Amino acid sequence: MRRKLAAGNWKMNGTQAALAELATLAARPAAGCDVLICPPATLLSRAADAAGTAIALGGQDCHAATSGAHTGDISAAMLADAGASHVITGHSERRSDHGESDAMVKAKSEAAMAAGLTVVLCLGEDLDQREAGTTLAVIGAQLAGSLPAGATGDTLVVAYEPVWAIGTGLTPTLDQIAEVHAFLRAELTGHLGAPAADIRLLYGGSVKPSNAAEIFAVDDVDGALVGGASLKAADFGAIIDALDAA
Repeated sequence: MRRKLAAGNWKMNGTQAALAELATLAARPAAGCDVLICPPATLLSRAADAAGTAIALGGQDCHAATSGAHTGDISAAMLADAGASHVITGHSERRSDHGESDAMVKAKSEAAMAAGLTVVLCLGEDLDQREAGTTLAVIGAQLAGSLPAGATGDTLVVAYEPVWAIGTGLTPTLDQIAEVHAFLRAELTGHLGAPAADIRLLYGGSVKPSNAAEIFAVDDVDGALVGGASLKAADFGAIIDALDAA
């Protein structure tokens, strides 16, 4: 049985004052699912104190190298040293804003696994690709090119985030979400064999308290990667409650 996961990506949001929201979230009654917050790197080590043992922490990106002359970058080992247990790789904003290729995402993911971090690998199509009917082909190619070698349920989480739904208030239909998640499970099985059954599949893209329950009822949705709604303990707490009830 795959344990459900509610993951929050704070993106480029949050100063020290935001840790009060994290502390409020950590003080809630214990969740029946795993809870992960990925704050900006500037808050990661301080977030460990606010999160306690109730919430896992992750980075939002890492470099593929373990160290070196890479000004402004952060290695997976540095994230682990600051208290992270997870790291997001391949987010659409990294792919688009920084030109990250599938090969780069794979290298980062493998570096993260080597440093003992669990990878949250993001995949998703843009609006033109969705309207052209190439969603599954695009996601299949991203997965094939980005999948780290030797991944298991302990080292990899896969998040489907349709680019056109991130921060827009739009979401795919439940049938569209189900189609992509079923496709991802089949593709992972083709790549990895039996270990694919233990890899959690998250949905991301304008998940909020008002739509969380219906999304979590979809087959093969093992949780969510949440953006804006993870910044407030009340909103993210409601999403956690919906996941617990699923």
